[in-house]
Amino acid sequence: MTMTLTRWSPVRDLASMEIDRLNRMFEAAFSGEPIGRGTWVPPVDIYETADKDVVVKVELPDMKREDITITFENDLLSIEGERKFESNVDREQYHRVERGYGAFRRSFTLPTSVDAGNVQASYQDGVLTITLPRREEARPKQIEIKG
Repeated sequence: MTMTLTRWSPVRDLASMEIDRLNRMFEAAFSGEPIGRGTWVPPVDIYETADKDVVVKVELPDMKREDITITFENDLLSIEGERKFESNVDREQYHRVERGYGAFRRSFTLPTSVDAGNVQASYQDGVLTITLPRREEARPKQIEIKG
């Protein structure tokens, strides 16, 4: 059995985030979208548990469970949805709009050892938690030393 290692590069991830931010800024400036509309990037934490399961946590405040879509295919986890702008308040009544609204899509390449058949997701208090367990053969095993 061969295992492919992927080196994590924080610089590459930061550069990708900055490029996304610049693209959103230019799209907002030239699209003529109304206030608060467009794309946004919800913050994400990804970590491993002691059992080597992968956990993804996404902040999605003011969203309904049915407005979020999660797919996992070919080691790619995709999370997408849309947070709608409150239309019951007139634009002139706002003093400041800092929160992002509109459609979003986040995608992450995960290890090939993830067991796609046992992925679980929960949504509570505006936080989406996705647990991706590793296949049993991919979990670390302690080896007894004899002799």
